[in-house]
Amino acid sequence: MSEGSLILGLTGSIGMGKSTVAAMFADCGVPVFDADAEVRWMQGPDGLLLPAIEQAFPGSTGPEGVKRAALGTIVFADADALARLEAIVHPAVQAVRERFLADNAATPIVLFDIPLLFEKGLDAGVDKVVVVSAPADVQRLRVLARPDMTEEKFADILALQVPDAEKRRRADFVIDTGVPLDETRKAVQELVDKLTARLR
Repeated sequence: MSEGSLILGLTGSIGMGKSTVAAMFADCGVPVFDADAEVRWMQGPDGLLLPAIEQAFPGSTGPEGVKRAALGTIVFADADALARLEAIVHPAVQAVRERFLADNAATPIVLFDIPLLFEKGLDAGVDKVVVVSAPADVQRLRVLARPDMTEEKFADILALQVPDAEKRRRADFVIDTGVPLDETRKAVQELVDKLTARLR
């Protein structure tokens, strides 16, 4: 258990509704740290990571920030390049996360929204893991409805993620997103209430 706030790690495979559930936790008064949003901000226009990324990967940034397609082409086919990028990004995210924890030290519960929580071994840095999950057919319909998504892309993404069944097995709590939104919202509120009561 961490000192201070109880840290929940929220994760789930693509199309499972993680962002929707993160917003529900926020509506319940739980501060949410969105790792992906922080990275997007730091890599956006005038982002603090741009100089280091440009130095490591010349031509990969511009006035709009990181040229995601160009940088992606470089790093996803080259494990060493990806490691160099992660060595730039991860310490910066860690520093922002520590500030977030300090700013919310008086809050009983905080939530880290981390898509690759298990894949990157980041579950070791949280107190409890919450996994969002829905039936495979629901997940498939959601994902394939996204712009520019194809069966092949979907299969490639799934291949890189810990399977949903394994995530559920390793979770402390599972939130079902294959039901009406009100039921999911009720489950989130009940979990927050239960955890808050335990901490009193």
